Amino acid sequence: MSTPYPFTAIVGQDDLRLGLLLNAVSPAVGGVLVRGEKGTAKSTAVRALAALVPQVSVVPGCRFSCDPVAPDPACPDGPHAEAAGVSRAARTVELPVGASEDRLVGALDIERALSEGVKAFEPGLLADAHRGILYVDEVNLLHDHLVDLLLDAAAMGASYVEREGVSVRHAARFLLVGTMNPEEGELRPQLLDRFGLTVEVAASRDTDERVEVVRRRLAYDDDPEGFAARWAGEESALRERIAAARALLPRVVLGDGVLRQIAATCAAFEVDGMRADIVMARTATALAAWAGREEVTADDVRQAALLALPHRRRRNPFDAPGLDEDKLDQTLDEAGPQENNDGDDQPDPDPDGGGDDDGGGGGGGVPPQADGDRTPPRGESGDTPSQAPEGSPDAPGRSTGAEQQPVASAEPFRTKMLSVPGLGEGAAGRRSRARTEHGRTTGARRPQGALTKLHLAATVQAAAPHQRARGRSGRGLVVRRDDLRQATREGREGNLVLFVVDASGSMAARQRMSAVKGAVLSLLLDAYQRRDKVGLVTFRGKEAEVALPPTSSVDAAASRLESLPTGGRTPLAAGLLKAHDVLRVERLRDPSRRPLLVVVTDGRATGGPEPVALAGRAGRLHRSEGTASVVVDCESGYVRLGLAGELARELGGTAVTLDELRADSIAGLVKDVTAAGRAA
Repeated sequence: MSTPYPFTAIVGQDDLRLGLLLNAVSPAVGGVLVRGEKGTAKSTAVRALAALVPQVSVVPGCRFSCDPVAPDPACPDGPHAEAAGVSRAARTVELPVGASEDRLVGALDIERALSEGVKAFEPGLLADAHRGILYVDEVNLLHDHLVDLLLDAAAMGASYVEREGVSVRHAARFLLVGTMNPEEGELRPQLLDRFGLTVEVAASRDTDERVEVVRRRLAYDDDPEGFAARWAGEESALRERIAAARALLPRVVLGDGVLRQIAATCAAFEVDGMRADIVMARTATALAAWAGREEVTADDVRQAALLALPHRRRRNPFDAPGLDEDKLDQTLDEAGPQENNDGDDQPDPDPDGGGDDDGGGGGGGVPPQADGDRTPPRGESGDTPSQAPEGSPDAPGRSTGAEQQPVASAEPFRTKMLSVPGLGEGAAGRRSRARTEHGRTTGARRPQGALTKLHLAATVQAAAPHQRARGRSGRGLVVRRDDLRQATREGREGNLVLFVVDASGSMAARQRMSAVKGAVLSLLLDAYQRRDKVGLVTFRGKEAEVALPPTSSVDAAASRLESLPTGGRTPLAAGLLKAHDVLRVERLRDPSRRPLLVVVTDGRATGGPEPVALAGRAGRLHRSEGTASVVVDCESGYVRLGLAGELARELGGTAVTLDELRADSIAGLVKDVTAAGRAA
């Protein structure tokens, strides 16, 4: 086994270290989500923490790590006879992004369960992680249903496996740590809320600190054991401090005054539900124990708020995480207990009570803050997309070909559901119909590989005709592997939504482009909620460009959209051909993810010979490959040419106006993007 990098040798990253140490002191805090750019020691810190967690005593031979002092009465390996426990190091279990549900929660032997009536259970990673650390790298790329199972187990302290009436339950209490790079996509707010704490990490911009990081890393790579030996003293001291804080934790007093501060803070920042209050209380208590105190102070509450609230403030992926610290201080002052205002018992400004450089100090700095909630602004005049005044200098059709500065987007709105026709087999999501592991049962088939979802009725029906030949004599059904049937289920998949946005001069009127950006922003928000990948192609002047390659980060697409300049001619064909190239590459990378092409334009193609005919040929190219498409018609004014509708027919899709795109429009709530093409 390779020697892990010492936790105390990590340079900087105070908030990351503090978040991990608080969870080591009090696993009830609920885990920590580490957000940050690549190469910032996220994984290194998590793996190094395992060496600091105290050893655990387990029942010999128990696959579920039962405590010999208080074994789990429902343990599948129980009941356990009284025996001396065996001490071992706490495990660090890593959950890979591509793990299956059976690998996470364990699997039942369905054949033995049906034929013998026994619960033959193979434990999963949740059982392995019991009383240890469960580490999920790139948690934002994990399938949603796996994240749900993982966080449910973390919240309840137990894992349940149920298959066709056969149930197994076992304890699953662990320190949950997830890491993610926000550039690769965000977690849903509901899942963010299930992590107790969150910390933002970034590479230091201090030259001396960066030099020290490189120096230590090179020394570790040259001689891991020798490097670890040089830090053994600091590691031992930090390990003892964690053990002391754990022992002190039950004696820490959470007074009514600081409890009122916690409640007032959560109310002031309008966080949903009560989980934030509970997490803040547990975190503040852990901070006091970590500092060696038996009473929680206002500074503990402040630090707890900075760790527990930023990720609970987000309402959509375009909101920046963070807290207004001035507002936080004001709230704490207003809600502070009056008996503490005499100045006799001032809290230590350093929650650690020390400033060691070994990483064990971990007093924790303040998490790097961004601006507060950012709501996409309305158009510059405050008009909604449908209120752009006709005949004004900024009205549609009055723009020139010169490049204009980016304009702010209008306020987003709830859009209709645009879906890809047919039945896919892509990644789980919420947009188009697909064969999935979860959803309503639609039939049965012979299993291909391991059986995951048993279709009980079909299995019994397949086994029934052979019972006499198999010598059945008792009540039990004689089931063989050939009788097993896999349930086929239908759910929803996520798609690749590729936006092709017209940024030419014909779209450049400020009110009009503001409305267009608001519509695209609304579609991006819809794509985020439906777990899609998104990409952005823009065209203006003489060419088209890929403003954002396909990604799961819709906030990156929103950022590119906000800075989009306009002006010049309308190379519509170039935009469609560029989109074709992007889709061709993505089909090779991920053939199961079906694309949805969203073209945002007024349809006016200019520049070059026969621009309209060339755009039509580019559209037919997409149609020949079966790409589902929709054209958002941005044409306005009393006289309309209907060019966007013509383009939609060439693409084999349908056209919707900006007003029709709204979910509350008269046209209805759901529109199949190829319905019009089929009718034509």
